[in-house]
Amino acid sequence: MNSPTKNAKTEQIPVGVLSQYRVLDLTDEKGLLCGKILGDLGADVIKIEKPGGDPARNIGPFYHDEPDPEKSLFWFALNTRKRGITLNIETTDGQEILKGLVKTADFVIESFSPGYLDKLGLGYPALMEIKPGIILVSIAPFGQTGPYKDWKGADIVAWAMSGEMSGWGDVDRPPVRISNHSQAYLNAAADGAIGALMALYQRWNTGEGQHIDISIQEALSLMDGGNRNPAWARNPGVVRKRGDAEMPGAGHRTIRLWACKDGYVSWSHGGPSVLGPSLPLIKWMQTEGMSNDFLDKFNWTRPDFNAVSQEEIDKIDDPTAKFLLTKTKAELLEGAIKYDVMLYPVATTPDMFDDVQLKARGFWVEVEHPELDATITYPGAFGLCSETPSKINRRAPLIGEHNLEIYEGELGLSKEKLTLLKQSGII
Repeated sequence: MNSPTKNAKTEQIPVGVLSQYRVLDLTDEKGLLCGKILGDLGADVIKIEKPGGDPARNIGPFYHDEPDPEKSLFWFALNTRKRGITLNIETTDGQEILKGLVKTADFVIESFSPGYLDKLGLGYPALMEIKPGIILVSIAPFGQTGPYKDWKGADIVAWAMSGEMSGWGDVDRPPVRISNHSQAYLNAAADGAIGALMALYQRWNTGEGQHIDISIQEALSLMDGGNRNPAWARNPGVVRKRGDAEMPGAGHRTIRLWACKDGYVSWSHGGPSVLGPSLPLIKWMQTEGMSNDFLDKFNWTRPDFNAVSQEEIDKIDDPTAKFLLTKTKAELLEGAIKYDVMLYPVATTPDMFDDVQLKARGFWVEVEHPELDATITYPGAFGLCSETPSKINRRAPLIGEHNLEIYEGELGLSKEKLTLLKQSGII
C-alpha cells in the first residue's frame, strides 16, 4: 500500500479526507472542477498554468465587470483552495521541473488532446516510472481511444453528440443546450474526481495507480437519470422527445411555472398521480373563496386525466393563475406545507443567499481577496464531513503566485535559477 505523499504545506491545510495527498492540476476549463473537488476534500492542489496565465482566466463574468485575467469570477469559482504556479512543459527544463513535482504527487489531472503528454515524454507510462502508484486523470471530448479520439469538441458538441441536446427546448423548435458555463465540462470533471477517488481506494489495496480516461461525450450521455439514454435502457425502443411529458390538452406539460406576486412557483396538475395532486391546492383555494363550481365538482382522481380537453384545462388554469398571483413565494411555500400542496418557489440568486436552510448549514463562505481589498461570498463544500471538516482556506491563485513558495521552498531551486527560468519563458 502506498503511503500518503508528505509535503511542506500539509500542516497549513485544514484536515480533510485527502489532506495527505497532492494533486497536480494541468487542466483547462474542461477539468478545473475536478481539481476543485479534490481540493474541497482537503488535497493540496497545485494549479499549473502556462507563463502568462491559463486561457480560462479570460472567461467572464468578471469582478465589477472589469475584464482582467486576475478578476474572472469563473476562474475564482473553480480554483479555490489551489496554489498556483506557471510552467511551460513544452520545454526541456519545464519537463524536468514537472517530473520533480510528479515525485511529490499522488494525482495528475489533465485535459490536453489525447497523445499530447506522450509526445512530451510525460504520458502515463513515463509518470509511473517517475512515481509508482501515480493516478492520472485525463479528460477529453471523446476520451483517449476510439475513432473520435482526435476530434475537437466544444461544450455544444458534447451536448449534441451525447444525445442530451435532443430533449431540451420547445417541441416546435430546434433543440438547445444548457448554456450556463459549459455544463458538459463540469459533468466530466466531476466524473474525473469520482474516478480518481475510486483509483485511490484501489491503490490502498494493491499499491498500483491507474489511468482514468474520461470522455465528455460519455459523461454527458448519462447526466440525467430521467432523460433520453437511461429512458431507452429502461424501455427499449421508446425514444423520449421534447414535449413528451405533456399536460392534458394541447400545449400543456406536467411541469409548469406560474407567476406569483414576486416571481414564480412550480406546480402542476397531476390528476390521480401522487407526484402532482391538484386537489390540495383546490381545497386551499376554497378556504379563501377563490375556487368555483367547476373546480369544486371536477373529478380530480379520474384515471383518464391525461385526456382532459383543452377547454376544461383552461377552466382550471384561469382561476388557479389568479389565485397564485395574490401571494408571494414565501406565502405560497408556507401554504403548501400547511395544505400538503406539491408546490415550490423558484429561487433567485438573492433568495439563495437569504435561504434559512443554507444559512443554518453554513453553506455560504466568506473568502478574503486582499488583492481586491474585498471579501467575496462563495458556495461552501458539497458535503459536511463530521470527522474531516473542510473549508475554503484560500481564494483562487493569482498568476504564478506560488512560484517562489514551491520552486524555491519545496523543490530547492535557487533564486538565480528561477530568474533564468523566468527570463527564458519557462516559468
